[in-house]
Amino acid sequence: MEIKVKQEKFAKALSNVSRVAAGSRTTLPILNNVLIRVDDGKVSLTTTNLDMAVVNYLPTAESKNGVVTVPARLIAEFVSNLPRKEVVHVVATDTKVTIRAAGYSSTINGAAAEDFPELPEMSEEKMVTFRMGADAFKAGVSQVMVAASSDTTRPALTGVYFNTFEGVLYLAATDGYRLAERRFVEKVESEVTAIVPAGSLQEVMRMLSDDIDEVEICFDETQVKFKLGEVEITSKLIDGSFPDYRQLIPKESEINVELKRDELVRITKLAALFAKEVGGSIVCETNTTDGVFTTASVANELGENKSEIKTTANADGKVTLNSRFLLDALNAVGGDVIEMGFANRLDPVVIKGKKNNEYIHIVMPLKG
Repeated sequence: MEIKVKQEKFAKALSNVSRVAAGSRTTLPILNNVLIRVDDGKVSLTTTNLDMAVVNYLPTAESKNGVVTVPARLIAEFVSNLPRKEVVHVVATDTKVTIRAAGYSSTINGAAAEDFPELPEMSEEKMVTFRMGADAFKAGVSQVMVAASSDTTRPALTGVYFNTFEGVLYLAATDGYRLAERRFVEKVESEVTAIVPAGSLQEVMRMLSDDIDEVEICFDETQVKFKLGEVEITSKLIDGSFPDYRQLIPKESEINVELKRDELVRITKLAALFAKEVGGSIVCETNTTDGVFTTASVANELGENKSEIKTTANADGKVTLNSRFLLDALNAVGGDVIEMGFANRLDPVVIKGKKNNEYIHIVMPLKG
């Protein structure tokens, strides 16, 4: 096997795939390696941890057919330190890989490609495909992923739920304390219900460079594939049932208030400074007589805080929230003005942008 490729292209591709290599803790050492394959001028770099695989196709100046595997992180670090704009010459003889560029040379001991796991093929007959702009993909996924759980004892909650409803593809995530939902693709004809691991989506987001305009998403019954230009990321789906979350979203709220997002972020951060002793618990309150919305927190050792902003609400009410969850929601919603709706102290709090039906964030109150 032989390839000649520009250092910048090779370094970027190796960086993309090396992150998915399983690492030293794996019981299969071959999973630490990158598979380099040349087939009739088509060069691909592949890594997998058995749950997820990344393939980066590589434009080359010259190539000769062959296949070899080498330690992914070693070759990635070596190539990244070579001079820019140089052409890197890679030659594999059996399992030894020699890399040269200008006056630099290194030989890396690899392993037989036969030991590298075969990547499962996706079923063309059962595949469902969606396409969308890269910016819209990044915005939608980041808004929802913030609510995904990190508790591995509840696997279904550690992913993002792609689901179709009334001809629209939605994303949803929840950790049991908060819920985020985003309208993702309008006017879809195919049905899909799939839980994509949050870790896989994080890798997709990392690899979305500025030169990628479109994302293609392909689902079958057990896998999802994301195509980002020259990169393909394939991930197993989470096998489990996502909660019937739509019944948790209140149809309407008894107390509704409009707030400038930046002002609410500021007073929430101030209250959070004093709320660390009490698990981030802050009290949010509307006062129609004075026309204010207040946040307050008390810490026995540090002191107390109370901040207010002018606004109008349709009724008086009080609710206790986790300050971090509230800040996460406000950062995800974006926009200048947000609408907050709640009822009694234990009903879900609804947060969304003013006149924006694409995204909704629910935070469960704390017992005050």
